Amino acid sequence: MPEFPKDPTTYGLLTYLWVGGLSAWGGLISFLRKRRDGYARPWNFVELVGELATSAFAGIITFWLCEAAHIDSLVTAAIVAISRHMGSRALFHVEKWAEARFPQSD
Repeated sequence: MPEFPKDPTTYGLLTYLWVGGLSAWGGLISFLRKRRDGYARPWNFVELVGELATSAFAGIITFWLCEAAHIDSLVTAAIVAISRHMGSRALFHVEKWAEARFPQSD
């Protein structure tokens, strides 16, 4: 069976819901951990939304990278879960990888 080219628009809503939901869950866990450690104020809605959005974004970017690398779906789910917990730290690692892979020319 021929494989159709994939791009962000060819994935269904259900795929994005599980990736975004799994990722946002990590944002909630991260917020609760920061709250427990005293880094976040209780009922800080803006910080909570920021954690959820950052984690969801990191999870979706990780999902796309895994899909581009043809990584098995169960392994992809695990990697998405790890990156969602990392949140902005995961984005920092992707940025460092991209800088090494695509060096700037003068």
